[in-house]
Amino acid sequence: MCAHVVAQYPSTSPLTSNVTTVQSPVDGDIVIHFKSPPAGTCTTIFPTQKQYTGYVSLPPHKLAPIQQNYYVNTFFWFVEARINASSAPLTIYMNGGPGSSSMVGLFQEAGPCEVVEVAQGKFGTQARDWGWDRSSNIIFIDQPNQVGFSFDRLVNGSMDLTSSAITFPPSSVPAGQPGYTYLNGTFSSNDGTASANTTEIAAHTVWHMLQGFLGTFPQYNPTITSNATHSVSVGINLFTESYGGKYGPLFAAHFESQNALRQAGKLPKKKTLEIRLASLGIMQGCVDDLVQAKFYPMFANNNTYGIEALSLVDQQNAASSNLGANGCQQRIQSCRSAVIAKDPDNEGDVDSVNQICKDAQIACYETVLSPYVNSGRSVYDITQMVPSPFPPSTYLEYLNTVELQSAIGVAINYTESNVAISKAFAQTGDYERGNQISQLAYLLSLGVRVALMYGDRDYICNWLGGEAVSFAIAAQSPAYAPFYSAGYADIVVNSSYVGGVVREYGNLSFSRIYDAGHLIPAYQPETAFTVFTRIITGTDMSLGEPINLSTYTSNGTANATYTSKAPDSAKPTCWIRNVNGTCTNDQKNMILQGGGAVVNGVLYNKASDWDAPASSVSVEAGYPGTIPPAMTATSLPSSGPSGAARTTQEVPTGVYVATSTPSPSHKGVSSRAMVADLLLIVLSCSLVSIQAFCI
Repeated sequence: MCAHVVAQYPSTSPLTSNVTTVQSPVDGDIVIHFKSPPAGTCTTIFPTQKQYTGYVSLPPHKLAPIQQNYYVNTFFWFVEARINASSAPLTIYMNGGPGSSSMVGLFQEAGPCEVVEVAQGKFGTQARDWGWDRSSNIIFIDQPNQVGFSFDRLVNGSMDLTSSAITFPPSSVPAGQPGYTYLNGTFSSNDGTASANTTEIAAHTVWHMLQGFLGTFPQYNPTITSNATHSVSVGINLFTESYGGKYGPLFAAHFESQNALRQAGKLPKKKTLEIRLASLGIMQGCVDDLVQAKFYPMFANNNTYGIEALSLVDQQNAASSNLGANGCQQRIQSCRSAVIAKDPDNEGDVDSVNQICKDAQIACYETVLSPYVNSGRSVYDITQMVPSPFPPSTYLEYLNTVELQSAIGVAINYTESNVAISKAFAQTGDYERGNQISQLAYLLSLGVRVALMYGDRDYICNWLGGEAVSFAIAAQSPAYAPFYSAGYADIVVNSSYVGGVVREYGNLSFSRIYDAGHLIPAYQPETAFTVFTRIITGTDMSLGEPINLSTYTSNGTANATYTSKAPDSAKPTCWIRNVNGTCTNDQKNMILQGGGAVVNGVLYNKASDWDAPASSVSVEAGYPGTIPPAMTATSLPSSGPSGAARTTQEVPTGVYVATSTPSPSHKGVSSRAMVADLLLIVLSCSLVSIQAFCI
């Protein structure tokens, strides 16, 4: 985006320039627009790794009988695995929100690259050692409709960075406000009725989206077989985060429901693909408040970092509000009873049900979750005060450059979160409608691996609640009674480091990751990658050794009792594209008064406070159309392709397999610098003051 006085908008030419447009071979109603971004757009370890970016487009009424009188253009970014892409697993990665873009996952967490400053006014991308492309083909999906780069229709408007508000049509810069804070751009309509407003509807949309993508790119269907007429049997891994605790179980259950309809002849096999999950991974999932709500005040008062963010009295009051008459628990039960009686398909179109569920969500937030906010601590990292600067928001600047937008074929400005979509979900009370525990138990019965992964510094979807979810799943799965007696085994990440503990029986696992906040891969990239790869390959989560999942039980202590010292709180970094999430009140006032200097999207007291990056960065960073100068051709073992890697270190491929726990073992605060032990407060996920925290 650019200042209003310049009056420029993203060009529409990226939607047609070097873009391939095809009808889905599976379903002719679905159209796919895609291109291969120039090398360096998202720098990978090997320049031979193929990437595709684009849209899967659905016409109005494709979701019938669900009401859908709008276009759906779902953005995706696909990256091949570093080696053996033709036989590698496929992983779908989705962030939560609702309304948060999966570009968060790509650029701040698990993607193949990260954005770096190269010089004043210039950004590039560096390959990430522990990106999940190290062991899997991976697709990042912006959903529901209108989130991130996805859109229903393109509309020109203005965005006020001081409030994150988007208005239509474009307007003049408010009197007295610095021009750089009020930008022209092109956005989705921000009409909450032109997108999903429940997780159920979002699941239907993503199923159709995957029909389009997998039909167009059959070479990435990891277990595909063919006959003369059509392809069948797609095995994939679905990884979700935060609100993904709602998305993941329901999406997976919907995929299986569609599979059953195909088998019963109620869906045409020649016009649909089977989408059968191998594993479902939920990171820092908010799954079910009936199970997790009571752990908010407990965690705030008594955690493994010795931080008392909530007094004992306040904890007891919150606990009473949760269990008391007409409290959080009772209201959730009323919501779910109303859903069963009047809106069993969860389409969010029954006003009385929506109101009951919305009231439940408000009650749980105001009386159980929000007392913690008064502590001034981050909901994403209890060890940090707000605002905190990690992970950096550099990528927000990069994704709004002309070079990037042209490279990936988009004609829309990037926003990290869409408040209109968050509000639409809030209005139906989607957060409390859930049937996720039963869905997870159902997936286990089908042989799907279900893995829960929680960082132990996060408050908003904390690990105590996550552990309770794992027990609740086992309680609804008679065959999983042994899960209760399984012990916590160390997660051995490398020859000298233990990154957490895991309880595991059969296909069900719960991992507590040490020294990690809400975005686990940002805090502990090596641990997160190691756990991810062990999940999708079906090895044991502790050591990475081959096991018989039908009988395997982890051994160790009954409880995860490891304690750690909280790091110091970091000095805030004020990003002008994330003012509400990263700037102090003093910094906000400085912006409004026209003070300070902005360099590469960061507010400084004066321009000379900006430190130029080391010269080595420009050697290691790529740009759209240019790979890093440091990359040189390197031959891999015969099982993999040739490519390029940095010459200063071992080629980053493969996953560690341990034979025992290192002794003496080093636990927590892995080899990452302490600067990486902080977390960003992500803006604009406020659901009209109901659910103010999401990624």
